[in-house]
Amino acid sequence: MHGHGRKALKHFEWMCEEGVQPDDITFICLLSACSHAGLVDEGMHMYASMIRHYMIPAKLEHYTCMVDLLDHAGHLQEAEHMVMAIPCKPQVAAWMALLGGCRINGNMEMAESLPNKFLQWS
Repeated sequence: MHGHGRKALKHFEWMCEEGVQPDDITFICLLSACSHAGLVDEGMHMYASMIRHYMIPAKLEHYTCMVDLLDHAGHLQEAEHMVMAIPCKPQVAAWMALLGGCRINGNMEMAESLPNKFLQWS
């Protein structure tokens, strides 16, 4: 939350070196830290690693963190695809994160289309 993404990644690296097994909460914290620090590539890598290497399935909170990460970087189309990929419903938090990203990036056209997409998807 305070922009210490690199510090969070270093702590994660140290944790792994010490043999501590990360869990789903660890990755929520990492993804959030990457988002607030603007570390898009690192966040994408952590998300992929969570699923492929650590075999931790993505939960709604992970998807929402990824939407937030992509929003902050201005990757609204990718963020929308991430929202649409969420298998569980309702995913209101992810839709709200996407809407916030539209506001941050000044994309009113996408923002205006989201309510209809949400209603169709829900």
